[in-house]
Amino acid sequence: MKKNIASIFVMGISIASLTLLNSCGSKTEESTTTPSTEETTDLGGQSAVKDDDSQKDIVKVASESADHTTLVAAIKAAEYVDVLSNAGPFTVFAPTNDAFNKLPEGTVETLVKPENKDKLRDILEYHVAVAVYKTDMFKDGQIINMANLGNVKITIKNGEIFINENAKIIGTVLSSNGIIHVVDNVLLEKK
Repeated sequence: MKKNIASIFVMGISIASLTLLNSCGSKTEESTTTPSTEETTDLGGQSAVKDDDSQKDIVKVASESADHTTLVAAIKAAEYVDVLSNAGPFTVFAPTNDAFNKLPEGTVETLVKPENKDKLRDILEYHVAVAVYKTDMFKDGQIINMANLGNVKITIKNGEIFINENAKIIGTVLSSNGIIHVVDNVLLEKK
């Protein structure tokens, strides 16, 4: 399930395009040359798309927030920019820089090292649900399945919404591919 969604999407578009060309009866000349690896160009994923007109996706929204520079650095280190730039829909519980600062000293620096990419991805996936959950949809005691297949529990106290009882939602931002709930603590899965 952790395959590169963008690669699968591009492959599907390529197959669909070829099928369409063949079904329309268009005749194409068969190429006798094989492209060399030197001639191919990496077109990049969603992060390579330049679009300043449309509503911003989750990564672009977070990138423009001065309070989420640590989260954005973690997303980049985990190589999840393209994944979270795709169509979604996603709900992201986005810890602030202050939330990351509450972790034991050196935790973030250790997690962003290349050798810890899998652990970082697991932690980031514990902050993402593959669906859109607006605040009015949350119910006290509700369990939500996250992208890493772990679960979070919603608690509502005095009208305030908490994730796993310790991360309070302090703001919400809509994006083109989902919703971001800003939280004041990093979600750590109990294993």
